[in-house]
Amino acid sequence: MQCSPSLVGALSSVLVVLGLLILWLYGRTPTRYGKHAEAAAEKPLPQERRRHLPAKCAWFLQELPAFLVPAVLLALRNPPHFAPLGCRLLGGMFCGHYFHRTFIYSFLTRGRPFPLHTVLFGMLFCVYNGFLQGYYMVYCAEYPDDWCNDIRFTSGILLFLFGMGINIHSDFLLRKLRKPGELNYKIPQGGLFVYVSGANFFGEILEWFGYAIATWCLPAFAFALFTVCFVGPRAYHHHRYYLRKFTGYPRSRKALIPFIF
Repeated sequence: MQCSPSLVGALSSVLVVLGLLILWLYGRTPTRYGKHAEAAAEKPLPQERRRHLPAKCAWFLQELPAFLVPAVLLALRNPPHFAPLGCRLLGGMFCGHYFHRTFIYSFLTRGRPFPLHTVLFGMLFCVYNGFLQGYYMVYCAEYPDDWCNDIRFTSGILLFLFGMGINIHSDFLLRKLRKPGELNYKIPQGGLFVYVSGANFFGEILEWFGYAIATWCLPAFAFALFTVCFVGPRAYHHHRYYLRKFTGYPRSRKALIPFIF
């Protein structure tokens, strides 16, 4: 397979447009799953259950393509398979994140059932983005021999690891709020939740901007922008939900960015 810069540019542009469209569509109205699902407090009817998947299954199926597609592209690459720096960055950072989301997070989550259409859209996006990031890093990315000493590489790696740490720790704190089988929502406590309602989202944004800086490529920056457009409104609507539901919710907390927003 040969690198096609025009294909990379087109797919990256579509990703940016998709992110801006999602921001426009869901900036005021939240997506209808999780705490924002219609009639969430009521017991679903039998026909409604058939249109939902358990959270563990939904997260696994949704996130799997984002790990599997780049891994297949790496495996199909002509030798040497893992020698170029772009391949190592893709495997260690992008695939590392989605390995955790697919094979660890999905089996630990205690969330509500997911609508089937949401899972399908998530799977399609992960196939698309997994191909874009994998195709570029495996077949197009070229870095100078001293890239590992570049400030963009080192700062990007550190930001990625910092964001991933926040994301994983915040998910752990959210799981602690619920006992097994429990589905009601409670006020998140501890960690970065002291400052923002969407600490897990903030960590994910830092991750992908770290990845974009370390790789310094258009597809990664397009994905980082998409992440802001997708999880930013989610954090905002979570924040509003908590303020409405809990009279004792800390008013000093922001939605997504500590002390700012």
